[in-house]
Amino acid sequence: MAVVIILNHDEDKIPHEIEQLVRTVAESGAALSGTVQTPNIGIEKIICNVISNPNIRYAILSGPESEGHMTGDAFKSLFKNGIDEKKRIIGTEAKHPLLYNLPVEFMERFLDQISLVDLQFKGTPETIRKAVWSCCQENPLEFMGYKLYDSGTYQKQPLSGKITQRVTKPWAEPEDEKKREAVKKMHEMVKKLKKRDRNK
Repeated sequence: MAVVIILNHDEDKIPHEIEQLVRTVAESGAALSGTVQTPNIGIEKIICNVISNPNIRYAILSGPESEGHMTGDAFKSLFKNGIDEKKRIIGTEAKHPLLYNLPVEFMERFLDQISLVDLQFKGTPETIRKAVWSCCQENPLEFMGYKLYDSGTYQKQPLSGKITQRVTKPWAEPEDEKKREAVKKMHEMVKKLKKRDRNK
């Protein structure tokens, strides 16, 4: 399983309790353990890592909320509602929940392969350790409203991908291929004009 802990501090000011939670999870046998801060590139990185390993069948969400980003809300909404035709997570309060860099196939695979265990706001090291342990058991166990067990390897080949374009303003990206082409032509025209001005 992968354990996702919401980070609501700058990287150089991570609180001890968040560091301890990440360390506890890593030592408890989770395949992936780490923090996420943004509801776009942060979630895209999680998706890329998870779909490359068919043995990961759960995502355990923990930690506080990232107030400016609403990343926890976006992550839960992704599981509940999916994405729209613009690759925006549906039904979240996050301001920019756009998964622009990934093909739809990756997100569909992630949602089919993974079950969410929502422990946001209630994840102590002991609780997370118990959740990780429960996900590895042969027989189903009741755990905080979830029936957890080792459901076996996802029966499709791993998907491999990478985030090739870092989008600094995902809300300003063109909505479709036609608009992307128009923006590309505009940039080419600007380059030609600048070159012409330099040659004068």
